Amino acid sequence: MRRGNLPSAPNYTNAALVMGLVNLIWIFFALWAAVGLWAVLVLGLVLDKLITRLGRRA
Repeated sequence: MRRGNLPSAPNYTNAALVMGLVNLIWIFFALWAAVGLWAVLVLGLVLDKLITRLGRRA
């Protein structure tokens, strides 16, 4: 196999971010339907704290 003629890999960052948002939204709606709005708000707050903690660590 020739290693010098490989094309560059496509950038799927935007597609991954959009699909992550779509998955987060349907999980929030399912949780809201099953438990209520307070559960969605608490989960959102917990996710915000985790993302903030990861941002400080990096």
